[in-house]
Amino acid sequence: MTVRFALHVNGRTHEVDVPARRTLADALREDCGLTGTHLGCEHGVCGACTVLVDGEAVRSCLMFAVQCEGAQVRTVEGLDHPLQEAFSQEHALQCGFCTPGFLMLAVGALEADPSIVDDPERLRELLTSNLCRCTGYEAIRRAVSGSSPGTGSASGRSGPGTPR
Repeated sequence: MTVRFALHVNGRTHEVDVPARRTLADALREDCGLTGTHLGCEHGVCGACTVLVDGEAVRSCLMFAVQCEGAQVRTVEGLDHPLQEAFSQEHALQCGFCTPGFLMLAVGALEADPSIVDDPERLRELLTSNLCRCTGYEAIRRAVSGSSPGTGSASGRSGPGTPR
């Protein structure tokens, strides 16, 4: 059985006709042509598929596309946020596979509560909910901490030779 509905992604409406059990991640990739949402574990553990649905970070591999009827979905392709530059400056995107999920997770958290960067334990808890095998998380933490309004530079660095 297929379901036809309007999927609202990044300010655009996509008329999709999908099997009722198609995941949001697959609909984004296959039906909308938005391949920035990556599939890692497909069990909701790694976070590579994280997108925002009505402003809330969700694992798109665990959600059916039809559950998003009437919702606003935001993917990394629709992102325009200082965090992207901070990831580059802090070298927080080594292989890049996990990066879209981290960006969407962090942007959702920062938009909901920018003060999360002031609480190292809350920020650590947030970031460790996604998996990264390359960066060791420290560069990601620095990027998120330094990209929040009111924290100064996007890099959070003090200068050459300063330990990070």
